[in-house]
Amino acid sequence: MELFGWPLETIYFYGLVISGVITILYLFFGDFLEGVMEGIPFINPTLLFSFVTIFSAGGYLGEIFTPLHSGLIASFSAIIALILVTLLNVFVLIPLSNAEESLVYKESDLRGRIGTVITGIPVDGYGEVLIENVSGRISKPAVSFTKNEIAYGKKVLVIDVENGVLQVKVYEELENYI
Repeated sequence: MELFGWPLETIYFYGLVISGVITILYLFFGDFLEGVMEGIPFINPTLLFSFVTIFSAGGYLGEIFTPLHSGLIASFSAIIALILVTLLNVFVLIPLSNAEESLVYKESDLRGRIGTVITGIPVDGYGEVLIENVSGRISKPAVSFTKNEIAYGKKVLVIDVENGVLQVKVYEELENYI
């Protein structure tokens, strides 16, 4: 079958090659394109290029290897591309975008957090504190804010962070004051 005077195999092949080239260019210039596409939030270039690539590859292979009607091949190819792109979005892209945001922290975010001493903190020296949160554990060097020795296993409150070193004091729970 022909479309606009071109065999469908050729159209599918050109679509495959062009979408592959655009995908490679997107790897290099993706940040610029994301800035341009920010005004159109419902179009994701990664999903669009993936759909065109899978659709073109399925159509090309279907035209070459099967005796089916071209309309049926295009329909099957579109359905398969839609399913694979949906799976890519749900199981790869969305979790990656959420993980990227949740693992980032600033040292200033550690102020006010409660941690556990895993290496005792001497009066004028360094120890180590482990802070647990939803995305994992953070182990940082620490000094005593009040210049008191803090033993292993004690709960501490992070008062400040200077040059990557936590300044901590022993955590006194509120129930001690009631």
